[in-house]
Amino acid sequence: MTRPKYSIVAPVFNEEETLPVFYERMAGVMDKLDGPCELVLVFDGSRDRSPEIGRQLREKDARIKIIDFARNFGHQIAITAGIDYAEGDAVAIIDSDLQDPPEVILDLAAKWQEGYEVIYAQRRKRAGETFFKLFTAAAFYRLIRSMASIEIPQDTGDFRLIDRKVVLVMRQLREHHRFMRGLSVWVGFKQTGVLYDRHERYAGTTQYPLRKMIKFASDAITGFSYAPIQWVTSLGFWISLIALFSIPVVAILRFFYSATFFEGQASTLVAVLFMGGVQLISVGILGEYLGRIYEEVKKRPLYVVREAPPKPEAEAPA
Repeated sequence: MTRPKYSIVAPVFNEEETLPVFYERMAGVMDKLDGPCELVLVFDGSRDRSPEIGRQLREKDARIKIIDFARNFGHQIAITAGIDYAEGDAVAIIDSDLQDPPEVILDLAAKWQEGYEVIYAQRRKRAGETFFKLFTAAAFYRLIRSMASIEIPQDTGDFRLIDRKVVLVMRQLREHHRFMRGLSVWVGFKQTGVLYDRHERYAGTTQYPLRKMIKFASDAITGFSYAPIQWVTSLGFWISLIALFSIPVVAILRFFYSATFFEGQASTLVAVLFMGGVQLISVGILGEYLGRIYEEVKKRPLYVVREAPPKPEAEAPA
C-alpha cells in the first residue's frame, strides 16, 4: 500500500454528536487535497459512543485509522499518539469539535507546497466564547511568550500542519507533561502562519474547564521556562536586602524614640505570615519542577492503547 501524502490527526473525547458531521466535512476536505489522505481518529478514553461511531465510519471509508486509548490520557498525549501512527508526508492536527474549520487544512497544505515545514493556524476571531475565556487565553499567550525560551506565536492552538521531517523529530520528544504547540516551535524548521476565524462548538460543552486550563498553563510554563524559579530567587534576594537595611533603622528608632515604638503583636504577625507565604509559594514552585522530574524518571509509556493499527516502521530523522 502506498504511504498517504497527507495524514489528519484528530483527538476525540466524548464527541458522539459532532463526530458524524466532522467526518462529512473532513471527507470533503480529503477529496480536495492533491494526494491520498488518511484520517487518524484518536479516542482519548471517551465515555460515550464516539469509538463505536468511529468504527462505523471506518467500515464505509478505509481512509480512517482508529487509535483507542485504554483510558483518558489527555488531549496533548492524544495528539502525540496520532503523530506516532501518522504515515503521511504532511500531518495536520485538528480538534474534532468543529471549532477549527476543517476547510482551513487546504490553506495549510498550500503553504506546505510552498516549502514551509510547520504551518500553524492563527486565530483572527473566536466565536461563541465568553469574555473570561477570551481574556484568560489572551493573557496566557502573552505570558508564555514573555517567559518562554522560545517565541511561541500568539493566538495559536494545536491546529497546524507539519512536514514529515518535523514529525520524525517530534517522535523523539517523549516528555510526559507536554505542550505540543511549544514543541513544534522548539524543533525549528521553516515556519509560517495562516489566519482563520474560529467557530463555536458544534455540540456539547468545552472539554477544557478552568482546572484543566490552569494545569495546561502550568505545563507550558514549566516545560519551556525557568522564570518562576528565577522570580523566587529574586524575591528572596530583595526581602533579605530589605531586612538587612531594616536592622539599623529599627535599632535607631528604638534607641531614640522608645522601646514601645515597635511593641505589639500585629506587626510581628504580619511579618511572619508574609514570610511564611513566600516560603510556601517558593516550595510549591520548586515542587512543580521536582514533580515533573519524578514523572520523567519513572519512564512509563505516554499512553496505553486498547486498539490501534501497526505503527509505521521506524525512520531516521532527515
